[in-house]
Amino acid sequence: MLQYVLKRVGLALLTLVLLSLIIFFAGQVLPGNAGRAILGPFASQQAVVALDHKLGVDRPLVFQYLSWISGIVRGNLGTSYQFQAPVSSFLFPALERSLKLAAVAFFIVVPLGILGGVVAALNRGRAVDRVISTTGLSLSAVPEFVSGVVLIVVFAIVLKVLPVTASSPPGSPLLTQLRYLILPAIPLVFVLFGYIARMARAGTIEALDSDYVRTATLKGLPRWVVIRRHMLRNSLLPTITVVATQTGYLIGGLFVIEVLFNYPGIGRLILTAADDKDFPTLEAGVLFIGIVYLTATLIADVLYTVLNPRIRMEKAD
Repeated sequence: MLQYVLKRVGLALLTLVLLSLIIFFAGQVLPGNAGRAILGPFASQQAVVALDHKLGVDRPLVFQYLSWISGIVRGNLGTSYQFQAPVSSFLFPALERSLKLAAVAFFIVVPLGILGGVVAALNRGRAVDRVISTTGLSLSAVPEFVSGVVLIVVFAIVLKVLPVTASSPPGSPLLTQLRYLILPAIPLVFVLFGYIARMARAGTIEALDSDYVRTATLKGLPRWVVIRRHMLRNSLLPTITVVATQTGYLIGGLFVIEVLFNYPGIGRLILTAADDKDFPTLEAGVLFIGIVYLTATLIADVLYTVLNPRIRMEKAD
C-alpha cells in the first residue's frame, strides 16, 4: 500500500511538472507585452524595453521558466503586473473563497447524487428510475449561466428569499455565509447531479446482480441490511473517482458562476488576469487549480485502493 501511494505521488509530481511547463509556455505565446501592460499604451518604447529588462521577460524562455518554477517552489508566486503586489497576497484569499463555494456545492450534490442513483437502481425500470435519470440528464444539459440567471430572477428578485450576490458582508457568521453561497452553488449542483447519479446507479445495479448480494438475500437477511452491509460499499467504489474528478471541476469551472454572482474567487481572478495580460497571476492561478485537481484525484485513488480489497490483492501480487 505504501509503495502504491509513493508511486501515485511520484506520478502526480511528474504530472505537475508537465502542467507547469504547459502553463508557462502557453502564457508566453499569448498576445501582449508585460512592460506595455504595466505602463499603458501611451508609454514610450524605451520605457517598455527598460521595464521588460527589469522584469526579466527579455531573457531566454528556459531561464524565465526556471526562475518562475523555483520561485513557486520557494513560495514566491511573483508580482502582479496589474496590482504591483505579490500574487500570493490575493491569489490565496481568492482560492479560499472558491473552495468555500465548491464545498457548499460538493456537500449538496454528492449526497443527492448518490441517493438518487441508489434509489433509481433499486427501482430499475420503474417510473422513479426514469424520472431520476431523465431529470439528471436534463439538468446536466443546462449551462450554468442559464440556470444561474433563472435562479437569480426567481429566488433573489421575485421571491426575495436569497441574496442576488454570493459575497457576504465582511465578518459575517458561518450561517450567513452559507446563505449567500446557496444560490450560486445550485447551478453547479444541476450540472453534476446527473453524472454522479448515473455512476451511482450503474455501480448499484452491478452490485445488485452480484453473487454475494444474491447469497445474502437468499439467507433471509432484511433488504436494508443487504443494502447497508453488502451493497453500498462496493456499489459506490466507481463513484469515488467520479466525485474526485468533479471536485477539480468545481474549482476550475467556477468562472461563469463567479462572474454572474459577482464573487471574487479564483476563477474570476484568472479571467481578469487574462484580460489584463497579468501573466504571473494567470500562470499561478491555473497552476494552483491543477494542484487542487491532482490532489483530489490522488486522494480518490488511495481511497479506492483502501476500500477495494481486490485492488490491494492485485497490487500485492
